[in-house]
Amino acid sequence: MPTLAEAPPPLAPPEPAKPPRKRGRFTPYWLLLPGILWLVVFFALPLVYQASTSVQTGSLEQGYKVTWHFATYWHALAEYWPQFVRSVLYAAAATVLCLLLGYPLAYLIAFRAGRWRNLIMILVIAPFFTSFLIRTLAWKTILADNGPVVHALNTLHVLDVTGWLGWTAGDRVLATPLAVVCGLTYNFLPFMILPLYSSLERIDGRLHEAAGDLYARPWTTFRKVTFPLSMPGVVSGTLLTFIPAAGDYVNAELLGSTDTRMIGNVIQTQFLRVLDYPTAAALSFILMAAILAMVTLYIRRAGTEDLV
Repeated sequence: MPTLAEAPPPLAPPEPAKPPRKRGRFTPYWLLLPGILWLVVFFALPLVYQASTSVQTGSLEQGYKVTWHFATYWHALAEYWPQFVRSVLYAAAATVLCLLLGYPLAYLIAFRAGRWRNLIMILVIAPFFTSFLIRTLAWKTILADNGPVVHALNTLHVLDVTGWLGWTAGDRVLATPLAVVCGLTYNFLPFMILPLYSSLERIDGRLHEAAGDLYARPWTTFRKVTFPLSMPGVVSGTLLTFIPAAGDYVNAELLGSTDTRMIGNVIQTQFLRVLDYPTAAALSFILMAAILAMVTLYIRRAGTEDLV
């Protein structure tokens, strides 16, 4: 039996292992670099340039100089506030119509289309293969004074109601607010349908079966289950529709008149015809700030976890 003096010395504790060398820790940043450069060159720098233009004074002959003339914003808003209000009203009306038309179609594609789902999706996306300008010009033919659409509306006395509401004038639809809203609704309807379909398609069908097992009627199931779960799609679709519609000027230019001019038409005129660059830049920033404020308030009120 070995004595205490003959016992072997205790083993030294093992040296801590060195952490593995981090390789490629800057790889994600290198991958983000092209996108960041794109945003800086084509978004941030133009915004800075427009901000500088909005506080300049001068003329095209004498040149413009930065004089920090912030009164341009007040003068632009005081002169063109009717066009701002009209743009918001037209965009809101088109958004509501897109939601009313797009939700049933998105619901049909998600839950009832079956083998026809892909075909219907192609039909929804098909208008994007045609120019935005051509699609809008086509509505001049559809809403022509002697066309079948206007004739049917007159026969059903629909134009009497829209005329009383101030959306049409007499027996015609072109060059009226209704024509502009119809053009906006048609052109931006796919932007409403696609987010709605994406949100509805993720809903588990077993939830509908569970609601039926609990003796819920179809309307109750839709109100308590389907619609709340599709709110992210509703919010996304309304934003994708309202934001571009508020700044659009093509529909008002081709389907409207001088009484239906939107703020986009004013900005386009100030930039390209009047050549009043400070006013045009100020109007652009006012529109952007107004839309940003409305969108922020809307998202907070909607309270969807996917977007807040």
